[in-house]
Amino acid sequence: MPIPPIVDAIESQVIASVKTQTQLHKAASSRSNIVFLLDEDVFTIERSVKLLQKHHKKVFIHMDLIEGIDSSKKALTYAVDLWGIDGIISTRSSMIKYAKQSGTMAIQRLFAIDQGAVAKGIEKIDGADAVEILPGVIPKVIKTVTEKTAVPIIAGGLIENETEIHDALRAGALAVSVSNKNLWNTSL
Repeated sequence: MPIPPIVDAIESQVIASVKTQTQLHKAASSRSNIVFLLDEDVFTIERSVKLLQKHHKKVFIHMDLIEGIDSSKKALTYAVDLWGIDGIISTRSSMIKYAKQSGTMAIQRLFAIDQGAVAKGIEKIDGADAVEILPGVIPKVIKTVTEKTAVPIIAGGLIENETEIHDALRAGALAVSVSNKNLWNTSL
């Protein structure tokens, strides 16, 4: 199996994922050589891409989140030809397919909300250069949410062993929901 081009593109294992103009400028001067542009629109993206390219960054845009552009083959061609992006991110397997047909790097985004979503996502990964799995760090997410709300948190999805149950509870979850019956009697 050939090595996806993104493997060679990564110089820093920390990728800057940008949502605001303040983040954009920090990403431009960061050690990250790859930047993900999220929450842009057709009026600002070209300027953002050019700034990052001026700082020798490889730019990936999240095709599902760019306001004013759809997730079609023509939109992808437009983004690559007009803005000169290096790659795309999308949850849509059709966008990944279009990108690969055009020779553009493509990252499939997979939301790991439960085992079913992961299984379905794995089925749809076909030809992507990489897969971005979200959430990346469940205990950290739990801790962040519990610090920002008084609403109790129940952690669920992808829990496969007792250690993961304990990690979620230590992070602040009130309880953990699991579908694996072998874990229903876990001692706490």
